[in-house]
Amino acid sequence: MKYTEKLNAIRLQMAQSGIDAYIIPSSDPHISEYLPDHFKCIEWTSGFNGSAGTLVITADFAGLWTDARYFVQAADQLKDSGFELVKLKVQHTPEYIEWLTERLPKGAKVAFDGRLVAAELVKTMRAGFTRANFKLLTDVDLLDSIWENRPGFLSNPVFLLSESITGESTESKIERVRAAMTKNQANYHLISSMDDTAWLLNVRGSDVECNPLVLSHLLVSHNKVVWFVDDSRITDADKDTLASSGVILKPYESFVSAVSAMPEDKTVLLDPKKLCQAVYEAIPESVSIVEGTNPTTLFKAIKNPVEQEHIRQTMVKDGVAMVKFLKWLEEHIGKTPIDEISAAEKLYSFRAEQPGFVGESFGTISAYKGHAALPHYRSTAESNVELKADGIYLVDSGGQYQTGTTDITRTISLGNPTAEEMKDYTLVLKGMIDLSMIRFPEGTKGYQMDAFSRKWLWEAGYNFGHGTGHGVGFFLNVHEGPQNISVSGAINVAFQPGMLNSNEPGIYRPEKHGIRIENLVICQEDVETEFGKFFNFETVTICPIATNLIVNVLLDDRQRNWLNNYHQFVYQKLSPHLNDEEQAWLQEKTREI
Repeated sequence: MKYTEKLNAIRLQMAQSGIDAYIIPSSDPHISEYLPDHFKCIEWTSGFNGSAGTLVITADFAGLWTDARYFVQAADQLKDSGFELVKLKVQHTPEYIEWLTERLPKGAKVAFDGRLVAAELVKTMRAGFTRANFKLLTDVDLLDSIWENRPGFLSNPVFLLSESITGESTESKIERVRAAMTKNQANYHLISSMDDTAWLLNVRGSDVECNPLVLSHLLVSHNKVVWFVDDSRITDADKDTLASSGVILKPYESFVSAVSAMPEDKTVLLDPKKLCQAVYEAIPESVSIVEGTNPTTLFKAIKNPVEQEHIRQTMVKDGVAMVKFLKWLEEHIGKTPIDEISAAEKLYSFRAEQPGFVGESFGTISAYKGHAALPHYRSTAESNVELKADGIYLVDSGGQYQTGTTDITRTISLGNPTAEEMKDYTLVLKGMIDLSMIRFPEGTKGYQMDAFSRKWLWEAGYNFGHGTGHGVGFFLNVHEGPQNISVSGAINVAFQPGMLNSNEPGIYRPEKHGIRIENLVICQEDVETEFGKFFNFETVTICPIATNLIVNVLLDDRQRNWLNNYHQFVYQKLSPHLNDEEQAWLQEKTREI
C-alpha cells in the first residue's frame, strides 16, 4: 500500500466517523522515544523515520510537524507521500494545536489513539482547544484495521542484573520509591516508562531496537509491587529472585484493568508526561491523583559510585574500539572501497570484540560530506555513498555494554580540508572544551550552561538547532532525563553529582558538511566556598579528537591545555590495551599541539 493510499484510507474512516482532524504521535503506550516496530505509526503512514514528530491529518491537509534536526531528512522522505513538512519553531512543542484552532470550524472533532498520547499532552490540547470548543475523541485507532502484516511484539529473553553491576538492590530501590510515595501521601504509584521499570527492578531486555528494555508496566503499593509483563521469557531463577524482592508478575495485557480496579478513596502518584491517556482515563473517579515526575527518573539519573566506576571501565573498552576503527579508516581510505554503511559495520565489529558488548545504543550516524549536515542522518541503501580521500566524515555512535551505555561523535578529515571546514571545526571544538571546563554552583540548570558551548559560534554569527547535551542511562536509554543542556528553559532541572550527560555542540552547512564533537561527562562535586557548593564535569569518554582540522591560532591557552591534558589521559588509559602498532598510532594522534 502506497503512502497516498494509506492517507486516503485514513481520511475515508475520518469521514465515516465525522472526524475533522486525526493526530498520530511518535510514541507508544509507554510514551517512549524509541519505539517497538509495532508502534512505528508515523513511519508506516508517511515514510518519515525520525525519532520525533507528529502527523496531523485533516480533510484537505496532511502534515508532519518536526524540528530542525530533521528538516532536510523529512523533506526528502515525505516526497510523494501526501504529507507536507511543517517546521517547528521550538523543539518538542505541539504547535499543531494553534494551527488546528485557526483552520477548523468551532466544535470540530479531533481524534487520536489515547494509548499513544501522554496524559500531559492531552491536558495541553484541551487547554489549547478550549476557545474553539473542539471535541476530543481519545480512543480512536484508524491504523490497525488498514495496517497489513503489522509487526507483533517481540518475545526476547529478559534478564536481571546483579547488584555488583547496579550498585543497589531492587529492594533498596523499591524502598526509596515508597518513601517518595509516603512524602506525596500516595497509596499507589503507576510506572509505564520502560526505562524507569528497568532501573527499579534491575532488569533488562531487548524489546526495542538498541534499547535494553522490556515492554511492561508497574503498579507499586506499600506492600507489593506488581509487574505486568509477558513472564514466559523470564527464567524460573529470575522469577524467584523477583519474588524474594516482593515483585508479583501478572500479564502485560491486564494492566489497564488493574488500574481501573484500584480501591476507592485511595491516592495514586503518577507522571502525566510518562503515562498514556488511556491509562489515565482508567483510573477510578474516586481515586485522588498526585502528579509529578516519577521518583525513579531522578534516582536513575544520579549514577551511584559503583555505576560510575563501571562507566569509566566501559569507556576504556569503547575507546579501544574507536581507536581501532579510526586507525583502520585512516589506513584504508582511498585504497579500499569504503562507504557509509560498510564503515558503520566495521565500527560495530570492533565494538563487538569488547567484553560485555550487547549491541549499539542507537543506529550509527555514518555521514560523509553533505550527509553530515543532517544531525540524525541514517544511511540507507539508497542514500549510501562511498567515502573518498577528501572531505569531512562524521561518525556518531555508541554501544550498549552490560556495564554502561556510550555515545560519542568524532569528525575527521579524510583529506584536503577547506578553510571553512577548519574554522567551523575549531569553533565547535572551542565550545565543547569550554563546556567541559566549567565550574558551576549547586542548583545550576542545563539552559544556564548552554551558552558556554555556543559562545564562539554566536560570535561568528553561527548556531545549531539541537540541544547541546542529553542525559545518558546506565545500560539503558542513550537519551535519558530529567536533565539536559539546551537553549530551552522548558527543562528546569538542576544538575547533581552523578548525572551522566553528553556534551555535543555542532555546526551544519546543508549539502556541504556537518561537524559535531561529542564526549560524555559526569557531574562531580568540585569545591565549597562561602558562596556554596560548586560542581564540575569529569569527561569520561576516552578517544582522540582530530587535531589536523584545528586552526591553532583560534584556540586560547586554556583550551589548548585542556586538549593536551585530555589527550594525555586518552593515551594513558588506552595504550595498555593496544598492540605496538596501535600504540604508535595513538601516540601520534595525542601528541601536544
